[in-house]
Amino acid sequence: MADYSRSICVFCGSRDGVRPEYGQMAEETGRLIAQNGWRLVYGAGDVGLMGRVARTAQDAGGNTFGVIPVHLFQREVGKRDLSTFVITENMHERKKVMYMNSDAIVVLPGGAGTLDEFFEVLTWRQLDLHDKPIILLNTAGYWTPLIELIDHYIAQGFAEASMRDFITTADTPDDLIAQLSTALS
Repeated sequence: MADYSRSICVFCGSRDGVRPEYGQMAEETGRLIAQNGWRLVYGAGDVGLMGRVARTAQDAGGNTFGVIPVHLFQREVGKRDLSTFVITENMHERKKVMYMNSDAIVVLPGGAGTLDEFFEVLTWRQLDLHDKPIILLNTAGYWTPLIELIDHYIAQGFAEASMRDFITTADTPDDLIAQLSTALS
């Protein structure tokens, strides 16, 4: 039995997006998390990139911890065959449970919900509420505009330059896993 002493929270889309690379990278991320003996913590959906990450982690023998709010159970097709399945009352509670049960945050491509999750943990980091690594998997340059926006608001005086140090990027799942291994050792 693997030691699931480390848990990786993955924020990502409930859709696949238009580029095949998004799904491929999500699947590779799930597989590599499981192969490293880490637990996947994610939004408990069985659709889009969320479903791909979870199914691939499960297929590789990984431990999965899913958290879904009651109002999204039908929409995101709550994946009930996870190692741990938690239903929350609302989105804020979902994010809190995911965050509290993880050692690192990974952000794959996604939309407004993924951005909400990312900015909440980034803000908590800015306020010194945690020091967990936050890594953007920049598949096919997906997060480059976000990184440019963060650099812009730093340059415009709306955040300290140190905020940029709270985020790292990885171009591939292998790079992501290398960064996680270093950060969690």
